[in-house]
Amino acid sequence: MEHFVAGLEDVFYPIENRFFSTMKHEGNTMTELEKCMAGEYYNCHDKIFLDIKSHARTLLQKYNALAYEQKAEKINILKQLFGGIGTNVSVGLPFICDYGRNIYVGNNVSVNMNCTFVDCNKITIGDNVLIASNVQLYTATHPVELSERLTPNWNMETEQYFCRTYALPIKIGSGCWLGGGVIVLPGVTIGDGSVIGAGSVVTKDIPANSLAAGNPCRVIRKINEGNM
Repeated sequence: MEHFVAGLEDVFYPIENRFFSTMKHEGNTMTELEKCMAGEYYNCHDKIFLDIKSHARTLLQKYNALAYEQKAEKINILKQLFGGIGTNVSVGLPFICDYGRNIYVGNNVSVNMNCTFVDCNKITIGDNVLIASNVQLYTATHPVELSERLTPNWNMETEQYFCRTYALPIKIGSGCWLGGGVIVLPGVTIGDGSVIGAGSVVTKDIPANSLAAGNPCRVIRKINEGNM
């Protein structure tokens, strides 16, 4: 547990420092959606997000009710749900996502059953990628310090979430394989050709062509050297 907490500090505190620097220069002219995609605090209960979630939930309900062999119907729904999708893509059932529109998937991608993609910011998945069962990709997060996490002057009438929320993009490079139960935290990039061991919690970027595992996830050795 000690190592896990240290890993969280390493990933979250630099993110927050960068975030506050951005906030000072942007002012209050951005829409809530623009704030979200820029990695700034945003009101996740704003109507735009409720509408996006409602649309995604309707599509997911239809998708998760389909039979295994209804592949054409599945692809049709994924094209409506995702922001972009390549060819030869398979997403196992059940599948859960938040907005759907921020998920971009390349060619030859297999996502196994029971995966959760919290795509409040962009999730980009390259070509020739394997994602095993129970993988969780989280773009949304909150400040670590309680005084910063609670929304100032919050009350139920404001229709805001009681905690400050922001989101950072995740990128999974081409040729990657994420083992079962892997968790990827906000703002992480996993380089092309890398393999992440089952059960790992990825708190920092992983270089290309790396075998990495653990909590927090660390590079064990380089791979694919004969093909580089």
